[in-house]
Amino acid sequence: MLRPVNVIPKGRGKQRPCELFIIMQQQHFFATAPLGIEPLLATELEDLGVAEVKQERAGVRFSGDLRIAYRACLWSRLANRILLPLASFEALDADQLYAEILAIDWSDHLAVDNSFAVDCTLVNSRIHHSQYGALRVKDAIVDQFRSRNGKRPSVSVEQPDLRLNLHIYKNRATISIDLSGDSLHRRGYRIDGVHAPLKENLAAAILIRAGWPAICAAGGALVDPLCGSGTLPLEAGLIATDTAPGLLRRYYGFLGWQQHDHNLWEELLQTAWQRQEIGLAQKRGTIVGYDGHNRAVKVAWEHAQNAGLDKVIHFERRTLREFVAPASRSAGLVVANPPYGERLGDVSELPSFYNLLGEKMAQHCSGWKAAVITSEPQLGRSIGLRADKINVLYNGALKCQLLQFELGENNHWQSLEEGAGKAVKKTLSPGAEMFANRLRKNLKKLKKQAGRENVDCYRLYDADLPEYAVAVDLYGDEVHLQEYRAPKSIDPHKAAQRLCDVEDAVPQVLEIVPDKIHLKVREQQKGKQQYEKQARRGVLKEVREGNCRFLVNLTDYLDTGLFLDHRLTRKMIQQMATGTRFLNLFAYTGAATVHALMGGAVATTTVDMSRTYLEWVRKNIDLNDFDPQEEELIQTDCLTWIETATGEYDLIFLDPPTFSNSKTMDGSFDVQRDHVDLLKKTLRLLAPGGTLIFSNNLRKFKMDHDALPGLEIEDITAKTIPFDFERNPHIHNCWLIRRDAL
Repeated sequence: MLRPVNVIPKGRGKQRPCELFIIMQQQHFFATAPLGIEPLLATELEDLGVAEVKQERAGVRFSGDLRIAYRACLWSRLANRILLPLASFEALDADQLYAEILAIDWSDHLAVDNSFAVDCTLVNSRIHHSQYGALRVKDAIVDQFRSRNGKRPSVSVEQPDLRLNLHIYKNRATISIDLSGDSLHRRGYRIDGVHAPLKENLAAAILIRAGWPAICAAGGALVDPLCGSGTLPLEAGLIATDTAPGLLRRYYGFLGWQQHDHNLWEELLQTAWQRQEIGLAQKRGTIVGYDGHNRAVKVAWEHAQNAGLDKVIHFERRTLREFVAPASRSAGLVVANPPYGERLGDVSELPSFYNLLGEKMAQHCSGWKAAVITSEPQLGRSIGLRADKINVLYNGALKCQLLQFELGENNHWQSLEEGAGKAVKKTLSPGAEMFANRLRKNLKKLKKQAGRENVDCYRLYDADLPEYAVAVDLYGDEVHLQEYRAPKSIDPHKAAQRLCDVEDAVPQVLEIVPDKIHLKVREQQKGKQQYEKQARRGVLKEVREGNCRFLVNLTDYLDTGLFLDHRLTRKMIQQMATGTRFLNLFAYTGAATVHALMGGAVATTTVDMSRTYLEWVRKNIDLNDFDPQEEELIQTDCLTWIETATGEYDLIFLDPPTFSNSKTMDGSFDVQRDHVDLLKKTLRLLAPGGTLIFSNNLRKFKMDHDALPGLEIEDITAKTIPFDFERNPHIHNCWLIRRDAL
């Protein structure tokens, strides 16, 4: 039995007391993992003999003794870290955090001449900086040792004797020992990444999802035609030879822990070595990796030697055009992580590259299974084969789809040329048919209204059906498809299947090819995230809005360059602009400026922080036959500019972000918190008798009328909601603001 932790509870009035986790034979642990892997990790832990497994976001909770924890560290192919929670308590501020950490007897875990490190993560915490949270934990531990014997342990970021993990969620702190010490995806065989490879545990998840353990057990082969430094074949080799993924690691977080059981760990290691020896002797299946780069193949061989798999895996320099399946194998798995755009110089080459991959798989691997991971659904469609399963996995923060194929006569490969100009016709699932019916109904109604208003860009669908949380925006003959991030309560695999339903239905209803559909994932954005690049294609498309024309970009950014919900607001600006001096703040791509010019504004000033968007403004102005050289375009932070700006404007459009903490700003901006100050400063620039149009898209926004005396404030939100957003009237807020007449 392990020694209990000595903790002196520090109650504070009515606050929730400290919860102590006593380290005995049975203990609770938490295994962290990349998003999307949690179900696989839960199954893996159950197979290791773990009890009371519970999936959570980005990890799995489980119970067991120290043997179970050590086995998880040694044998888990999927986990990032294995954490042993010591205590949980309320931490409303740094002082309370310090006091609670000080109450734990750290001599039970750390010797005074040892080193330690603290990692910290914060979610909805009053302690705002993770480094500061980690520092207060460090201070408490150091102060406790120093007060007892005048000496203190040292801090070492690299491979400390004890690594601690502090996680604060909604001001509830949990302090844990990181038994893994370093992320478990670091197996110990890698010496050179080569082209930013998949992490090893993600590679293992791909193989497990694709059924490699069963294929291998049946004597099937595996081939990776784009192996890079060999991560997928190497992980396949570890599975095939029953090699513990942590067997090569020389560092774990528990090795310097005061309660480490050396004999138990040595026993587990010896068992793992014996299992590997048996697995290597059996040598099930054939595993091959190809790559067109000599350096990648060279490094892959070195990794195989480090892992002891150089007699199990074969690597060879071979381009994708030279791809063949391993000889004398009638069944197996093709697995690939093709480039997303970084490994090939020209992004335009990628559809053809993916199509070639599909052709080679269909040509040489009939009867096999295939699995391809990609972050670009459009590229996945370019493979030219029908995916039977689609799973969502995350490569770091990048959301990816794992496409699984059954290769054979029933899955005909289609070349890009064969599919060009044709909408794909396939049998829709019941869910996809339900979505398609709603899309048809909306199209019949909205298309007529769009024609009457002379617009060819409008919202066709906006999460009308709760099961299908997407927005479908038409831009001429193309579609901007936005998937709203599913809540944590929704199974990510179910959400992925629903997205597949949408992607099947949209091209059939609208009679367009899939390449004309541009998919984005929309979730709550902070600061300037919504303006960050998603791709680098730089293709601008012209669309029509009444008597104005605009350029949009459907691929490179989360937003397209034109906020469709402000169509009526812009129309109002055009109607009010005759003879005015117009100011457009937070101008984005200048659509409001174009409308003001079209309405007869005598002068316009357009202010935005982004050079990219101001260039876009120039293009939009020029597209509408005005001279951008005659208009004032200012690249600066609007919040800073209005502090010192001079001049008077008859019409001002103010549409700030909900929140911003751009690196070019001092501090942050919150529209609810700061709108009074923003309006007062902007109104300094309003000419007598002028009008300020103020808008934002914070759904719960409340105008502080009492703090803005002497103003005539008219809520015109309902008047500015276009026909295609009537189903979602809370898309934005809008007011006309004037000074009261004297």
